[in-house]
Amino acid sequence: MAARRSAGLLLYRGGGSGVEVLLAHMGGPLWARRDAGAWTVPKGEYLPPEEPRAAARREFEEELGVPPPDGPYVPLGETRQAGGKVVTVWAVEGDLAPERIVPGTFTMEWPRGSGTVRSFPEIDRVAWFSPDEAYARLVTGQRVFLERLADRLTAGD
Repeated sequence: MAARRSAGLLLYRGGGSGVEVLLAHMGGPLWARRDAGAWTVPKGEYLPPEEPRAAARREFEEELGVPPPDGPYVPLGETRQAGGKVVTVWAVEGDLAPERIVPGTFTMEWPRGSGTVRSFPEIDRVAWFSPDEAYARLVTGQRVFLERLADRLTAGD
């Protein structure tokens, strides 16, 4: 069985030591009270033949409810998360007011075993963080993208 694949965009703004990245806090009752390790790059699953970068742009808009910024898109490569999902990410410079997001929703049985199906936001908020702040909050398997972004921005100086 092929690994599930996901693609996303890591939005950043500023320069030098003033760089900030936009992360999304995962929605739903399982993440509601968590902060460390409960944030993600806005991303989502796709299936070939959809191209990963096209999926990243589509998912950004689906998850945040606003169109992604125009490029240039800086490839940050891919990584395999603990659950086996392969995540591919591009960095793109832009700005976004967190209060502008209109997240998509998903449904799940909650509480588990109750037979009650409820709707929850895919993400419940977004925020800008310095790379150090982001590192502590980001899902462990995605932290490599912060390191790769820092390398790319340093190389571009």
